[in-house]
Formats: sequence, C-alpha cells, structure tokens
Amino acid sequence: MTALQTFLESRRFEAFITVLIVVNAITLGLETSSAAMAQAGDVLVFLDRAVLAVFVVELAARFVAYRVDFFRDPWRIFDLVVVGLSLVPATGGLSVFRALRILRVLRLIVVVPSLRRVVGGLIAALPGMGSIVVLLALIFYVFSVIATKLYGGSFPEWFGSIPASAYSLFQIMTLESWSMGIVRPVMEVYPLAWLFFVPFIICTTFTVLNLFIGIIVSAMQAEHEAAAIAERAELHGEQAQILSELRALRAEVAALSQKPAAGAAPNGDRYGD
Repeated sequence: MTALQTFLESRRFEAFITVLIVVNAITLGLETSSAAMAQAGDVLVFLDRAVLAVFVVELAARFVAYRVDFFRDPWRIFDLVVVGLSLVPATGGLSVFRALRILRVLRLIVVVPSLRRVVGGLIAALPGMGSIVVLLALIFYVFSVIATKLYGGSFPEWFGSIPASAYSLFQIMTLESWSMGIVRPVMEVYPLAWLFFVPFIICTTFTVLNLFIGIIVSAMQAEHEAAAIAERAELHGEQAQILSELRALRAEVAALSQKPAAGAAPNGDRYGD
C-alpha cells in the first residue's frame, strides 16, 4: 500500500492527471460545437469515456491505498463527487447531469497545490465575509426603504418597491451605467438626489466591498504562511532524521574501530610474556 500511495502522490502521476483534465476540458468544449461533432464526434466521445475511465480507476486506486483515510480528506471527497456526477446516466430527467460533466475541470483544484491553497484561503475567509454580507444587507435595506419613499412615486420602474430599489441600488453599487442610466435622470427631477446616491456609493463600492478584498487577502496570506510553516516543519523533521542517522552511523563506526584495538592488547601482552 505504501508503494501505491507513493505512486499516486508522485509528481509524474499528478502531471499525467493534470494533462488528462485539460484534455477532457477541451473535448467537452468541442462537444458543444455542431461542426466539431460532425467531423470528429466519435473521437470526442471516445476520449471523454476513456478519460472518465482513467478517473474512475484512479479513484479506486486511491480508495485501495488509503482505505478509511480516503474519506478523511475533503479534497478526495470533492473528487469523488465530481467524478460520481459524470457516472450518472444522462437520459430522461437526468439529462441535466450531462452538462455537469464540465465539473471535472474542477479536479485541477485537487491536483494543483497552489489552487488548493487559494480555495483554502477563500474558505477560511467565509466567516468574515458572512459578517460583511450581513452589514451590506443592512445598508441595502436602509437605503432601499429611503429610495422607495423618496423616488418611488416619480420612478416606479426603478424605485417603486423595496425589491426594485434594492436591484437598482445593486446596479449603482457595481457602477454599471449608474450615472447616465439612473442618477442623472433622477437628478433632473430631484436636483439634490446626489446627496443620497454619492454616500451610498462611498459606503458600499469604496468601503464595504474593499473589506471583502481585505479579508480574502488576509485569509490567503494566512493560508500561505501555514503552508510555509508546514513545509519548514517537514524539512526540519527530515534534517533531524538525517542527523540521527548520521549519529547512529558514527557510533557504529566508532564501535567497529574499537573492536580490533581491544583484541590486539591480549596478543601484545602474550608476546611480552
């Protein structure tokens, strides 16, 4: 089992799986083209099934190698779900699963360590992002109520209800045609409307959204630092093991060098007699 684990974790095998994932992503993309399917449809389907068969064999090998520990790694479980969705028959009501085959591309996250660190950083940032989402929801609700009361009568399409106001404010927050599309028409009727929209943009676009970026960057930095600490600890452990082996080897050499000297003394004493 140790040999199988070493093979599955080797860089050559990971590189091989990475190439297969990229090839499979290309073939799945070509299957959406009617011209490509007309010219090489059979080849594309064969490649898709062949790659899927390799993925299934790989998962089976990992299960044999790790046994119960297979389910202790969330990345292996993610891998199992992605490949399992590809095995669902894409017929009848389950035809939607045929489109989900492209999820196999996400296996690159499992294979490439740098991508795993990025996703790990995003997951670590979720608790902090949740707090910001709540804050942003409160800001949106407050401004939506105010916008509905102020501008709903004149602009019912944009601010006629709280949901309509929230959607319009979301468009303004993304800075998508916010000035010429919404704010300036409103200012033609309400000249002081900028006193409402400018603070909203400052609170959301330039403040709250930047908090998202700050939390994500902080989480990714912590993830990279944790990975670096783990690598240094592993390197330190290997160095300690090498030093202990060198000490043991030195002790064995010293012991072997003392044995002939200890055996030579009685011979010398006998000759002296």
